[in-house]
Amino acid sequence: MRTRIAIVYNASYHSRYDAVSEGKAVLGVLEAVEAVHRALLELDFDVTRVPLVPPVELAERKLRKIKTDLVFNLFEGFCGCPETEAVLPKILSDMEIPSTGCPTSALNLCLDKAKMKVILKVAGIKTPDFQLLNPETLNWFRLGYPCIVKPRCEDASHGLSLGSVVNDFTSLERQIGLVSNRYSGGAMVEEFIDGREFNATILGDSEHSVLPVSEIVYSLPSTMPRILTFAAKWEPGSPYFEGTKAVCPAEVAAEERERIAGTAVTAFRIIGGQGYARVDMRMDREGQVNVIEVNPNPDISPGSGAVRQAEAAGMTYTQLIEQIVQLALYGKDNENQYSPYEAQRQTQHNENTAQYTRIQTL
Repeated sequence: MRTRIAIVYNASYHSRYDAVSEGKAVLGVLEAVEAVHRALLELDFDVTRVPLVPPVELAERKLRKIKTDLVFNLFEGFCGCPETEAVLPKILSDMEIPSTGCPTSALNLCLDKAKMKVILKVAGIKTPDFQLLNPETLNWFRLGYPCIVKPRCEDASHGLSLGSVVNDFTSLERQIGLVSNRYSGGAMVEEFIDGREFNATILGDSEHSVLPVSEIVYSLPSTMPRILTFAAKWEPGSPYFEGTKAVCPAEVAAEERERIAGTAVTAFRIIGGQGYARVDMRMDREGQVNVIEVNPNPDISPGSGAVRQAEAAGMTYTQLIEQIVQLALYGKDNENQYSPYEAQRQTQHNENTAQYTRIQTL
């Protein structure tokens, strides 16, 4: 009997992102659904699709009716409620149905960029300094310029634009107001590192493999900050789209490549990653690798960074999907066991909580 796999994902519907012209990212998951479906059929699995619509209670009832041996998790959370991305693996775990990608704990952590950065800092991973600010707490700003203002709990470059990097208080005030009004979770203000930008995709659980490192190379006018904006990802023909290119493998010395890959794996372990994730990094003026974000279950549509890196490693798209499935079926660590960093996280729990509580008040 063939293994049954259900592809679970967000159904297409109007969302709050339409009001800020960012609906393309929501529809982007459908490209991944099509490609994954084709790959699973090629691998001779019995495949069904399960689109989910809000609210969470309705989605859970639908999930509890499916008959499958594995869920291929392409669910990105309901629009306006990014935290719901972490609900799916928890429901499936309760149902004892394996699913691809990272567990609820890792998704919850990385969905809150501020909390994730605190955990990384405590573990000794370099990441830019930051503050959580809103229009009422602007007078607490203590970072130096330039800095970048981004939504605290969004992915897919939502909220990143030409105006995101600010160099004065007036621009800072405007951008914090915009982000606070448009996105749930509020604004995170971060020191802006304008060095070389890299990302690396990790596959694995107790053992990890790092796909060839990519570099994001910018050819933009000096008036446009070198950041991966929403337009750079989703708006062909725009100056940012045309002026942003991924180079894979990245043109770096072997020693630098090892440091970048090692940093990515360490960050993946610290957040409790399983299956696959992408780590975004930048080099500072001292040549140190800084983690900007950790992205569990990143985009795996054809043409995405993770797929480009897999191809650079000699893998076809179907082989990448097969490896993700195999990791979910046979390679998962027991979530009740400690990861290599769990003991450290437990002994520093009080310090983490104290720092995070302080950050939430800023």
